[in-house]
Amino acid sequence: MGGGEQKYVQEAFDTNWVAPLGPNVDNFEKSINLFLGGSSNVAALSSGTAAIHLALELLGVTKDDEVICQSFTFSASANPIMYLGATPIFVDSEKDTWNISPKLLEESIKDRIAKGKKPKAIVAVHLYGMPYKVEEIAQISEKYGIPVVEDSAEALGSSFKNKKCGTFGAIGILSFNGNKIITTSGGGALIAKDEATKNKAVFLATQARDDAPHYQHSSVGYNYRMSNILAGIGRGQMEVLQDRVNQRRFNYNFYKKRLDHFPEIEFLEEQDGYYSNRWLTCVLMPSFAIREKIRLALLEENVESRPLWKPMHLQPVFAEFPNYSDGTSEDLFNRGLCLPSGSNLSQNDLERIVALILTKI
Repeated sequence: MGGGEQKYVQEAFDTNWVAPLGPNVDNFEKSINLFLGGSSNVAALSSGTAAIHLALELLGVTKDDEVICQSFTFSASANPIMYLGATPIFVDSEKDTWNISPKLLEESIKDRIAKGKKPKAIVAVHLYGMPYKVEEIAQISEKYGIPVVEDSAEALGSSFKNKKCGTFGAIGILSFNGNKIITTSGGGALIAKDEATKNKAVFLATQARDDAPHYQHSSVGYNYRMSNILAGIGRGQMEVLQDRVNQRRFNYNFYKKRLDHFPEIEFLEEQDGYYSNRWLTCVLMPSFAIREKIRLALLEENVESRPLWKPMHLQPVFAEFPNYSDGTSEDLFNRGLCLPSGSNLSQNDLERIVALILTKI
């Protein structure tokens, strides 16, 4: 916490605004919009997963449709496709950003069309805060008329060519889960291009209640709106967002400076025009065996690290669905390690982590 959150939470109690609406919700949405550049329409929701679910529904995804999804990601990127009864089509990553491969994306679209089913949407993820290949993905989206759901759950504070992540896709997604760069304990946001889309998202997120004096519903809705209390936490967190980004980038630069001269360790570099919030600092080791040796050595000293995301096409729950893979994400999963990256790590913490790693290289 940054220190200012309690003020807004107390304000919610003092004014008795506790429900999923109120001044904190309105002002939290405004502060997100301002941070993103001032031209977005923001709906604060209960989670980033809820935001993806609503985004897909707003784009017309229904039962038996196909939705392309980046395979190298957390399961929350793919689960909402299943909520709607649609079919996920998984696409592997490229090596520059570790995100969805434009080459494989276009191949998958061509193949799905040839099989008689044009995908309804593309879920592309800015993984670990690193922007995906924005221009290439946008060109493919436009060429085939397939909208992009921009999963920026891990990328608040990241940008491409000075434009904030979350503003590139047809609909953008943010997460404020407890492990994200800022948090509302649980929460997320949907980023729309126009007010009508935002209003439709809010309508669906508040049980799709029709405009009537009684409770009347002509559509299926959801209980997805953020509470005024959690939005108060979010307002305080927005005040320290850039500080959090700076600290995460400091962590990355510290690790890179201390470990970069070891050829056994590879870092995910920023390409020209890319700016990552460095939500997590991730490295690649030469092999699974060395990755595990380092992970277990850290764990033995009560220092948590974790393998990179296991690709969705390798997950038991998604094993039956089509995937377009060249082995990139599988290799990243086998060799990759997320190092401790919290915003509250001290210099001594970082020194200790590096010293432990060096004992096993």
